[in-house]
Amino acid sequence: MTLLEGSVGVEDLVLLEPLEQESLIRNLQLRYEKKEIYTYIGNVLVSVNPYQQLPIYDLEFVAKYRDYTFYELKPHIYALANMAYQSLRDRDRDQCILITGESGAGKTEASKLVMSYVAAVCGKGEQVNSVKEQLLQSNPVLEAFGNAKTIRNNNSSRFGKYMDIEFDFKGFPLGGVITNYLLEKSRVVKQLEGERNFHIFYQLLAGADAQLLKALKLERDTGGYAYLNPDTSRVDGMDDDANFKVLQSAMTVIGFSDEEIRQVLEVAALVLKLGNVELINEFQANGVPASGIRDGRGVQEIGELVGLNSVELERALCSRTMETAKEKVVTTLNVIQAQYARDALAKNIYSRLFNWLVNRINESIKVGTGEKRKVMGVLDIYGFEILEDNSFEQFVINYCNEKLQQVFIEMTLKEEQEEYKREGIPWVKVEYFDNGIICNLIEHNQRGILAMLDEECLRPGVVSDSTFLAKLNQLFSKHSHYESKVTQNAQRQYDHSMGLSCFRICHYAGKVTYNVNSFIDKNNDLLFRDLSQAMWKARHPLLRSLFPEGDPKQASLKRPPTAGAQFKSSVTTLMKNLYSKNPNYIRCIKPNEHQQRGHFSFELVSVQAQYLGLLENVRVRRAGYAYRQAYGSFLERYRLLSRSTWPRWNGGDQEGVEKVLGELSMSSEELAFGKTKIFIRSPKTLFYLEEQRRLRLQQLATLIQKTYRGWRCRTHYQLMRKSQIVISSWFRGNMQKKHYRKMKASALLIQAFVRGWKARKNYRKYFRSGAALILSNFIYKSMVQKFLLGLKNDLPSPSILDKKWPSAPYKYFNTANHELQRLFHQWKCKKFRDQLSPKQVEVLREKLCASELFKGKKASYPQSVPIPFHGDYIGLQRNPKLQKLKGGEEGPILMAETVVKVNRGNAKVKAHTWTPTPQPDPEPWLVAGRISSVGSKGEFLLVSEHVIELLTKICRATLDATQMQLPVTVTEEFSVKFKEGSLTVKVIQGPGGGGTGKLSFKKKGSRCLEVTVQ
Repeated sequence: MTLLEGSVGVEDLVLLEPLEQESLIRNLQLRYEKKEIYTYIGNVLVSVNPYQQLPIYDLEFVAKYRDYTFYELKPHIYALANMAYQSLRDRDRDQCILITGESGAGKTEASKLVMSYVAAVCGKGEQVNSVKEQLLQSNPVLEAFGNAKTIRNNNSSRFGKYMDIEFDFKGFPLGGVITNYLLEKSRVVKQLEGERNFHIFYQLLAGADAQLLKALKLERDTGGYAYLNPDTSRVDGMDDDANFKVLQSAMTVIGFSDEEIRQVLEVAALVLKLGNVELINEFQANGVPASGIRDGRGVQEIGELVGLNSVELERALCSRTMETAKEKVVTTLNVIQAQYARDALAKNIYSRLFNWLVNRINESIKVGTGEKRKVMGVLDIYGFEILEDNSFEQFVINYCNEKLQQVFIEMTLKEEQEEYKREGIPWVKVEYFDNGIICNLIEHNQRGILAMLDEECLRPGVVSDSTFLAKLNQLFSKHSHYESKVTQNAQRQYDHSMGLSCFRICHYAGKVTYNVNSFIDKNNDLLFRDLSQAMWKARHPLLRSLFPEGDPKQASLKRPPTAGAQFKSSVTTLMKNLYSKNPNYIRCIKPNEHQQRGHFSFELVSVQAQYLGLLENVRVRRAGYAYRQAYGSFLERYRLLSRSTWPRWNGGDQEGVEKVLGELSMSSEELAFGKTKIFIRSPKTLFYLEEQRRLRLQQLATLIQKTYRGWRCRTHYQLMRKSQIVISSWFRGNMQKKHYRKMKASALLIQAFVRGWKARKNYRKYFRSGAALILSNFIYKSMVQKFLLGLKNDLPSPSILDKKWPSAPYKYFNTANHELQRLFHQWKCKKFRDQLSPKQVEVLREKLCASELFKGKKASYPQSVPIPFHGDYIGLQRNPKLQKLKGGEEGPILMAETVVKVNRGNAKVKAHTWTPTPQPDPEPWLVAGRISSVGSKGEFLLVSEHVIELLTKICRATLDATQMQLPVTVTEEFSVKFKEGSLTVKVIQGPGGGGTGKLSFKKKGSRCLEVTVQ
């Protein structure tokens, strides 16, 4: 059960029941799957990396968390940042926010969110905005030079960072100071498979223009540099080109000049160029192994880039000068030693460049010494690490986390004790694991592991990692938190996982086995004096300033402090800084190894929870009273559980709380009443209160629903009743109004009729008896006149083909209108006929005769209408040879054309010329014509292409001669009488239906002839 309704799981792990590692991880998993990535442990924030952008960081959320206290809303990083900022501004207490977690857990993003929130709420103004912008723009610069892609994280911080943001008395930012810890400079010369070097190298090669690359003597291809892993030159979701432009803009905003930016990029290019210096084996004249440079071009380019003598650089890389108080000895280096010297130089240049960048940023954002300041520190540092092969880096990182755990426990208990004292509640000593014994094991000034390591590094004689391990075994053989192969053998214990060159420390988060190989070298962090002096001789201002010890005037034979001593000193300073401030904690957790959204690995999170000591944190928080809250807030939430305080309470808040808890019969051992807060020991008691509140809310909800339903029904009834009365009154009034209007209309009608009757009776003598008829006739004539005049102005065209005629305006004009239309058409036809010549009249009469004979009977008639009749188709009048066809016949030739005669026997055709003349008897037309074969053989069958014209002329000639109509029959089947008998002729349509007009004849038996029309 949760404290707030609608929340997912338990929002504050202090209230978790049962308090076990498994239930804690299950609660985190439940919330993570619902995209609730934040959970509290008291005022400690646990953040699980979602690996996606969530819509919970916009200005709306900034405004929301700005207006509420820590526990009033869901867990959020803004709530912790707001609590820290308000405590700094209103209570004048310096704050620090400690962000811890392993690589990929989201520490860098968490620190960005804290800074962005503080920047959003800490006021506005030109100067304030400038300071905020500089503080925010320091992130892209430090990320470019201090972050890299690792197997676990695409943007992993490879250094620890502590930033003090300084504010004035109003809470406005003034500036800040950045401190960096333990940059992983070994990454400069070597990366694991699947990892990248620092981002700046890839951003420089991808984002610099061709002119800049040429000036830096670089090529864009990352595969051409030995210090860059070519297999992972690109990272998904990361645009190196765009990030380089962001870097340049950020450096400009911070205050870097163009010359400083150029010098920084030149030093970065120098590191890349050093990796391409290839060393080879050589031998001196006496046979002693030496080394040399294969291709001097690379060294020459480095010299040109930074103003350095290439001969001196080559000599510094391949030899070493040993100087004592009395003499100098120059020794040559073999290839392995020279490669070590080259890589050490590259690592030192980059490490010192990074430190210079941090100091340069501090110069821009620092605050004047005369102002009174409030400070908020943000610590983004590596979390506890247990790898398969743990070396010096993991040792110092875990040492730092031991110190942070010690700070957390001591300051948490101190804060608890102070609150108990402030509230007047007796403090009971809390039993907890004090990791001070582990811290002393590592950092003790005379007998600590770091002291032994420094002693071994400074001891004359043969020194190695093995002698260092032997000294540890001798010194800590009986220490309860130290193990090695030697101590296990002495105690007759067997552990196959413990190597001969390893030792193990039982940290607060678990046992870690360290391999001592290279401990001595990494702690010494040696850079040969020849290389320092060579760098100081460069004419490059920035590079020269990075190696002040190379100045012969400042030369010192004193050995520089070791890496371990420097880190221990930094951690000591950091702890003092943290103890002076009020701490706020953000524990970052990585949910899976593959950076997949929505995937939660139970085993991986369990290991991280153990490293971060989450369960230990909860136990410390629950050592006394698990829950505490101000009386006013507690009473506001739970006053509904008592009849004395519900629905209103007029007394004091503490008295009201006592009333509520007294009526619930709570055990006195579970409660403690402070001065301003109520303390509850067990989460079960709080859950019981929540359950009672939930039941009471259900009862009140039922009561409210019942009351509301009753009120709603009464209101509805009253509204219905009121509406019914209104409707009835309106209905009755409307009915009376309608009845009145009807009676009024009837009275007016009667009055009108009466007045009309009286008027007609009194004045009838003044009217003529036929006035109505005269008026109607006049109106009718006016309408007829208007119609005829209108028709005159709207007559259609005189063309006989124009059938248009205006319609009558009134129905009783329809008959007259149709008659006028007919008369007009006849007039148009007469006018047309009067214009025709006698020859045109004759042609039209022939066409009229053809229409009477064939219209609607013969299929080819419509096509013949526009074709004029010629009569003479063979040129009879112009050809004297054809005149003999007339013989002795007198009179005109009706038609002369070539016809086809069908043979009676075989249906073959033969062309003949036919010239019919008018005859007084119609019968001879059947045999007329000068065809020599006509005799007593009976009828003959002719085929003509102008049959319509032929028959038309014959019919007209017959009618003119005999005054009788020649009968013409159009049919598809007819009988022809020959001498041998009758022959049936059938005319059929051919299958093609092409309309060519060609005829084919085929005899079917002895009595049938088929004529096919194609």
